[in-house]
Amino acid sequence: DSADPMNELSPEEKQAHMEKWGAWMGELGQQGILEGGEPLNGGGKLVSGSAKIVSDGPFTESKEVVGGYLIVNADSLDQATELSKKCPIFENDGQVEVREIADMNM
Repeated sequence: DSADPMNELSPEEKQAHMEKWGAWMGELGQQGILEGGEPLNGGGKLVSGSAKIVSDGPFTESKEVVGGYLIVNADSLDQATELSKKCPIFENDGQVEVREIADMNM
């Protein structure tokens, strides 16, 4: 994907960037708050509407791309937001959306 800033990096720069991700996630793990997370592939499927129409990705019509996810066990949304500020994605002008997992216990 030409819009991906990682494509502009040399192999050495990519490796150094991924090492920063590993260090950041390792720090979260050592604090005992990292629950899990993975990068997402660029492709995929989109299922839409009551007819359940299936479309192939990538979804270039989207304004934003979700490149992966991380789940942390934070005491509050504010704490999770502060934790996100150390994310290496900001080196490439990235964004992080911080959200709480909904409590489905009724």
